[in-house]
Amino acid sequence: MSTPRIKKVSIIVPVYNEETSIKVLLDELEYFFKEFNYLYEVIFVDDGSKDYSYTVLKDAAIKNPNYKVVRLRRNYGQSAAMLAAIDYATGDVVVPLDADLQNDPNDIPKLLNLIEEGHDLVSGWRKNRQDRALDRKLPSMIANKLISYVSGIKLHDYGCSLKAYRKDILDGVRLYGELHRFLPICASWNGAKVTELEVNHRPRMFGKSKYGLGRTYKVVLDLIVLKFLSDFSTKPIYFFGGFSMFCFAFSALLATWSLYLKIFQNIDLDGTPLLIFSAVFVIVSVQFLLMGILADLVMRTYFESQGKKTYQVRESMNLQHDYRPTQTTR
Repeated sequence: MSTPRIKKVSIIVPVYNEETSIKVLLDELEYFFKEFNYLYEVIFVDDGSKDYSYTVLKDAAIKNPNYKVVRLRRNYGQSAAMLAAIDYATGDVVVPLDADLQNDPNDIPKLLNLIEEGHDLVSGWRKNRQDRALDRKLPSMIANKLISYVSGIKLHDYGCSLKAYRKDILDGVRLYGELHRFLPICASWNGAKVTELEVNHRPRMFGKSKYGLGRTYKVVLDLIVLKFLSDFSTKPIYFFGGFSMFCFAFSALLATWSLYLKIFQNIDLDGTPLLIFSAVFVIVSVQFLLMGILADLVMRTYFESQGKKTYQVRESMNLQHDYRPTQTTR
């Protein structure tokens, strides 16, 4: 089956206190679009900026109808801003772009070429990253290796915002925490064809980065959540039940060892905590089992109350969605 050609591109730009850099980016985009071969829109999401970013964006939107501006009530974070932009995007392909000028718009056609070749998602790789080594590059390198190991998806740079997504692979995606960096993983797990491309990364010209070492633990926690959702979202009883069985087996082992010491070694157990530990692990085992049952009930309620499916269809042919089996009378 031939790959659908790109008709329209939605470039999404989350903005938070980037008044100075936005002015330069707008000039750069105007020059860039003169030789852009696709229909386009640029969706700027002002994520609760406290400077004059929104005013600059509003003036730009008045001059160019292809520029669309969404202003959030407060600062919700990059994932929420990206989700808002994706919800309003109308293009076949969505391309996130940072507002701090470190992404190069001239890399966008290269990403789109790979989409045209049949990929569903093209992830940028800042091979020559222009950031400080200790608090930006080193934590990012460690995080990238950890994410690749846990997810099984081998990419060099999950943190690069510059990517290209076919819009249909983003349908139904909800972003929380720092989950925007894990979109290639979610897409790949759903059967998308993912690749990466080396892109230009430029030094930051204005202001300072809003991310540092404090972001690392959030990435780790989000990765744990993502792994759980991937493996156990439709069968949480397996996760909690596994812990329950482990705790019960450990409790049984402690109880057996206590009986052995009492019967065969004639050791008084009043001064040892073995029986207490055994009882505690039995209680923990029961709690994990009940949590698993409750999680399973919540999962079923989530899917069945909203009519959600536990699968996604890539494509189909000659299906009649309103088909009902014909009832025969005797």
